[in-house]
Order: sequence, then structure tokens, then C-alpha cells
Amino acid sequence: MATRTRTSRGRGLRSYATPSGGLSGVPSALRSFLSTEAGGAGLLAVAALAALVWANWPGSQTYAHLWETPTLIEIGSWRLDLNLHEWINDGLMVVFFLVVGMEVRRELSMGELTDRRRIVVPLVAALLGIVVPAAIYLALNPSGPAAAGWGVVIGTDTAFMLGAVALLGPACPAQLRIFLLTLTVFDDIVAVSVIGVAYSDEANVPALVVMALALLALCVLGRLGVWRTWPYALVIVVLWLATLESGLHPSIAGMVAGLLVPAYAPGREAVDRATTAFRSFRQSPLADVGYHAKLGLQRAVSVNERLQVVLHPWTSYVIVPLFAFANAGVDLRGGVLQEALRSSVTWGVVAGLVIGKFLGIGLGAIGAVRLRLGQLPQGVSPSQVMGGAAMSGIGFTVSLLIIGLAFDDAALRSQATVGVLLAAVGATLLGGLVFWVSRSVFGHRYASLPTVLDRPVDPERDHVRGNPDAPLTLVEYGDFECPFCGKATGMLREVREQLGDRLRYVFRHLPLTDVHPHAEEAAVAAEAAARQGKFWEFHDVLFENQDQLEFEDLLGHADRAGLDVERFARDLSDPELLERVRADADSAEASGARGTPTFFVGDRRHIGAYDARTLIAELESGELRAADEETEDAGRD
Repeated sequence: MATRTRTSRGRGLRSYATPSGGLSGVPSALRSFLSTEAGGAGLLAVAALAALVWANWPGSQTYAHLWETPTLIEIGSWRLDLNLHEWINDGLMVVFFLVVGMEVRRELSMGELTDRRRIVVPLVAALLGIVVPAAIYLALNPSGPAAAGWGVVIGTDTAFMLGAVALLGPACPAQLRIFLLTLTVFDDIVAVSVIGVAYSDEANVPALVVMALALLALCVLGRLGVWRTWPYALVIVVLWLATLESGLHPSIAGMVAGLLVPAYAPGREAVDRATTAFRSFRQSPLADVGYHAKLGLQRAVSVNERLQVVLHPWTSYVIVPLFAFANAGVDLRGGVLQEALRSSVTWGVVAGLVIGKFLGIGLGAIGAVRLRLGQLPQGVSPSQVMGGAAMSGIGFTVSLLIIGLAFDDAALRSQATVGVLLAAVGATLLGGLVFWVSRSVFGHRYASLPTVLDRPVDPERDHVRGNPDAPLTLVEYGDFECPFCGKATGMLREVREQLGDRLRYVFRHLPLTDVHPHAEEAAVAAEAAARQGKFWEFHDVLFENQDQLEFEDLLGHADRAGLDVERFARDLSDPELLERVRADADSAEASGARGTPTFFVGDRRHIGAYDARTLIAELESGELRAADEETEDAGRD
């Protein structure tokens, strides 16, 4: 499926390959990321609570002793001497930041951040969401060792925040969650930069040289199009070891490495090769044929996405909860809690995260919109942004990591940790209150794309294939240059053959002009053919020749479809036809269609797989529901 940004007249579009499913209108890679983060939030909370209980239990000394367990790896004169706590904070957490970096790279290459207009509002919000909390903290702790903790309040825990939004936010928060994830991209980059630079030791020049060579190697691997995973993994391990020796915090190695792991949409040729290899295995289920089919599938998907599929569940369900378990255990006995509640460090952290994030992100986003620097995502209200801003005060993972780097004094670390825990509770409660007001006062119950067909099917205007009065309706928003739409034509033929006169199929235009440069011209050409009563003939010819859509090609297709070529050529420059195409694209925007092909069963957007069997089942179940409703209405009458 090809997916794109907001559609409107004259605006560019983008696309990338992904199957549908899950969250409405959300690319599958991003949808998977959101779902995994939200699912891991509960486990993260349990791990933090378990650490607090153990650290305050009569046998709490075992908690501290566990993380001090030493380990030593020695090869010749080289040795790596880390205790268990350091393995988690300086080792496993690098994998966490690697995944974050890869997600940023994927979004920049083929996701939400490819449209630079979408960047401005979350960028402004993120910057103010960093500056305002740090300023509030420093206002309460302007000097001395406590001032070093300003970095504690700049980060947002994506897993916790998204989990809280899913629990207390709008009923369908997909668009809001995408906006918040985009915002945390910038938040994470700044936070890791602060960790890597402001809280690092004296630099080791030879190790820095090795780091630079490793980063160069990652660039070369990406430039050469290396698709196997192991070369990247090997270079990333070398980069991590060099960063450990360099004096910089290893988290920066994870983030930068993630940014350099290439992400790209599956190319049509790669998908075709993988399909051919799979069919060969189906016909000859031999080991070597299956091995080549597996390689073909791997080559079609970027290293970035393949690594994320493997690593992201581990970071969400193992690494981050384990980090919380190792770092959230503060012994609050012996007056520690009372001392923390009287500490300016504790309240600086609470005020910075709860108040600073709320004001910085919320007012930054709304201010950027008011200044016309950008727009909020479709379906997201300012009050919902304020709720998300409040919940961004859940710093947790990054905050706990910076606490260990910012403070040498154990008392200050305990006070800051108490502040982070209190802020997580306070930010959740404040966010929940704001979302409640948003629902109760403003009626903003959802933050997702529309799911209802914006313009009802009109047989006098729309292109209808089949019985115009059929009880079942299937609407497709398509693009003549989109390979996934081309593949769907065979599936649609099977749907029409099975349902016969019970189905009317409607095609509407959604040209993705940024990646399919000939799509809009092809759509206009189809409308020119429609003027001669040959829309469907020309429609079929275009999908059979998706790689031949230049002007001369269109004239040849017109002759092949039996059109008056001279009249066809004149009509191609008629602005009314272009307006017709763009009106379809506008209706796609209003209907929540974000890519091609997008299907509507009746007047409801279809979410999920769009194979023939699934669509037929959906159409027939809709017919049964309609019949049941008619029976109920007749009974009431």
C-alpha cells in the first residue's frame, strides 16, 4: 500500500509501502511501533514498582549488591570490566537508543517526517518542551552541584507517555499519538546529545578516531546498498566499544548508529522478485529454493525495518523494564523521603517535568499553529495537544539515566529519582484531567482520521463498474502509477466475478504526485477517456502499462483503447478535468484516505488486509447487517 501526507490542491504527496491494518490510516511500521510502546508501558510501571518495594524491603541490601556484580571480558591486553548495573545502563540501553535512532531515520526517509511541513509544529513544541523545563529547574537550583541536574527534566519516556495516552486519552488516539511520537523524535535527539556531550568524561582521542571510522563504515554500507544485517551489527558493536573507551556516553553511539542504518520503501522490482521466488518455493518446496525465497523477502525490506522488527519487542518488554528495575529502586527509609520532599532538587524535577513540559510543549504547538508555521494533524484538537503535552512530563527512562550521570552525591540522586517518580504520577493525573475536560467540555472524544466516505457515491458523477443499483458498494481511491494498485486489479476482478450483479465497484483518483510523477497526468487522461465513454477501457490499459505513462505513451494508449486521439489530446489540457481529479483527492482527504489503494466498503473505510477473500467477507457481512437493520426497523413499525 502506498501512503501519503495531507492532500490538497497543488500540494505534494508522499508514499511508502505498507500493508493496512491496526490503527486507522497509520503506516504499519509506525502502527507497530506505537502498539509495542503502549503495550510495554504497563510492564515498565510494574518493574519500577518492584524496584521500589525491593529497595525498601528488610533485605534491601541485596538489591544494591545485585547491580554491583562484576563481570570481566579479557582478550589479550584488552579488557572490558563492567558491573551488572553498567551493562544495563551502558550496554543494553544502547540497543534502546539504537531502536529510537532507527525509528527517526525511518520517519525521515519514508514516514511522517518526509513532509517537512509536518516537522515545524512538533519541532517548535519540542524545543520549548526542552527549554522551559530546564529553565524552571535552574530557577529552583541555580548553582552548586544541584544545578547539574537540569538535563533530568528535558526527556520524555515514549513508552510510558504513549501508554498513558492510550489509557486516559481520546478513544481513537492514532493521530495524536503520531504527533507526540514526532515530537519525541526531536526530544530524544536533544536528550541523547546532552547525555553524550554534557555528561561525558574526558575524551580519548584514539577511541574517537575508531568511532569516526565506524560511523564512516555505516555510511559506506548504506551507500553501497548492503542489505544483509550482520555487517551493520558488527560495525555497531565496534562503535559501541569505541564509544565506551572514548569518554562519551555510549547512548550517543546507539542514536547515531540508528540514524545511519538505511530505511527505504520496498521497490517494485524487489517485491516482484520476492513474489516470484515464493511462488517457485510453493511449486518446489525444496530447501535451496526456500532459502532463496527467504533472501528475496529480506532484500525487499530495508535493514532498518528488519532490525526494528527483531529489536523493538526486546527493548520494550525486556531492556527498558530491566533498566527501570535497576534504577528506580530508591531506599526511602531513614528520613530519605522526608529529605527529598524538602529538597529543591526534587521539586525542581517535578516542576520542570510536570509544569515545564505542559507549558512548553502545549503552548509551543498552539503558538506555532497561531503563527501559521504549520498545522496540527487532522482530527487533533488544541485541547488534546495540551493533554499530550501534560503526559510528556513522564520523563522516567531518560531522566533516570541522566540522574546517574549528573550527580555524584547519592543523596542528590535519591532526591532527583523521587522527583522523577512523583512527576510521572503528577503528569499522568494532569494529562488525564486535561483529556477529561477536552471530552466533557469541548466534545473532543477522538483524535483519529475520518472513517466515513466524505462524498456518497453518485452514479451520475462517479465511475461505476457493474450494476449501478447493486446492494453492495466497493469504493477504491487509487493511483495509476502505484504498483500496489496495479496488483489489486487482479484481486478486484476476482471480487467482481464472485459477487456479480450484487456489487458496484467505484474508482476515485488519489494521485501521489511526489513519488509517482505521472500519476496526476494519467488520472486526467482517464477523465479525458471518460468523455468518450471509455473510462474503464482506458483504466485497464493504464494499469497494464504502469511504466509507460509519458505524454506520447498516453496517446498510444488512447489509440489502443479505441479513442479519438485528436480529441483526447485536446482534452488533456482542459482544466476542468484536472479539477475533477483534485476534487477526488480532496474527498480522499476528507474521508481519511492516506494512501493507495484505500477501500471503502459501503460508506466505511476498510481497515486491514485487502485480499479478495477479506473484502468479499466484509462486503457480505455488511449486507447481512443491513438486512438485520431493515428487519428490526420493520418490526418496530
